[in-house]
Amino acid sequence: MSINIIDLEVKDIRFPTSRELAGSDAMNIDPDYSAAYVILKTNQAGLEGHGLTFTIGRGNEICVAAINALKHLIVGSTLADITQQMGAWWRYFTISDSQLRWIGPEKGVIHLATAAVVNAVWDLWAKSVKKPLWQLLSDMTPEEIVRCVDFGYITDAITPDEAIALLQKNAPGKSERINYLLEHGYPAYSTSAGWLGYSDDKIKRLCQELVNAGWKYLKLKVGAHLADDIRRLHVVRDIVGPDFKIMIDANQKWDVNTAIEWMKQLAPFNPWWIEEPTSPDDVLGHATIRKNIHPIRVATGEHCQNRILFKQFFQAQAIDVCQIDSCRLGGVNEILAVLLMAAKFNIPVCPHAGGVGLCEHVQHLAMVDFICISASLENRVLEYVDHLHEHFFDPVKIKKGCYMPPTLPGYSITIKPASLAHYDFLRGAAWQLKCDA
Repeated sequence: MSINIIDLEVKDIRFPTSRELAGSDAMNIDPDYSAAYVILKTNQAGLEGHGLTFTIGRGNEICVAAINALKHLIVGSTLADITQQMGAWWRYFTISDSQLRWIGPEKGVIHLATAAVVNAVWDLWAKSVKKPLWQLLSDMTPEEIVRCVDFGYITDAITPDEAIALLQKNAPGKSERINYLLEHGYPAYSTSAGWLGYSDDKIKRLCQELVNAGWKYLKLKVGAHLADDIRRLHVVRDIVGPDFKIMIDANQKWDVNTAIEWMKQLAPFNPWWIEEPTSPDDVLGHATIRKNIHPIRVATGEHCQNRILFKQFFQAQAIDVCQIDSCRLGGVNEILAVLLMAAKFNIPVCPHAGGVGLCEHVQHLAMVDFICISASLENRVLEYVDHLHEHFFDPVKIKKGCYMPPTLPGYSITIKPASLAHYDFLRGAAWQLKCDA
């Protein structure tokens, strides 16, 4: 019996995280972590595809509207029609409605909406074959993986034949890499202690908890005030010691010259990388910063809106670390394109996570990169933020600072019905309480 997609439902889900300043940084001072949450209904009872795109509050309703605008492109399709030529379907979904394409193309709100729907399709596919997403992809041949990718606009960086050759080269050892993950997990770093709105005492307590739990990496938000950054880095370094890896994140706060001068002041703290030092669209600016602050590495990507921009970062030698985002790019298909390019250019991928469901999503992507694409863990760590996981049926599992591979079918993104109801914007109890107050 074929699996038919008979409806698409979308919900505006928001968590009032701004009340405790969780997620606060130099650019985003009061985020309410939110999701435009998609449910693909099928003709088979109990089988649904769930997906989301992440925002930080106001504007989430715009993503919801954009998802509804895409509805006609998928409702009525069969899952087999989509998955038999997944890359071709992704291209159809992103360009076949020229009027919707006009408000992108392949960027902005319409691309965030694309990610939510595409993520739901992959969740549905993985559930239909009773595999977690990482295993669904890991079980594919190189040719099958490449058929999932739209190589439009990137063949000057990598061709389908080159991608197949890369995957074939790294195919030996897949079983050993899977067994390694099952035993040890994928290395992670924590941002939970580093939010800009936290007091020094709270940072000290959280950093000590990370050390006690066996973590080896953490990230600290910087960029608002230099003196505060220096003080907070002293606080953190005193707690974690000289060998602990500390990454810092400016969240696009600086101009190019400011970034260079600021980083000269923070260099004595030996940061492992500086993340988003300037505009996420400024390829040449990143290249200039990278040249002037070496050997400190430059990381970016969570706001890189498509594979074409990543291509330019790679070609311009502008970054040392590629940070894909599971919802900023157009879902798994486009992420595979970026992973393949990163492997060719020998740039490690350290996905952006946190938010709502981003940790649940990107654990699969990082594991696929290790198992199938880069075949390496060198200089690779996956972000972890310790909040909101309790709302998911299949939350991430951390063991000694590592992500353990998910075992349930799907993309690990299904939110519990009670949470969907409670945090439904303006209608749920969480927002009724705020309105009453």
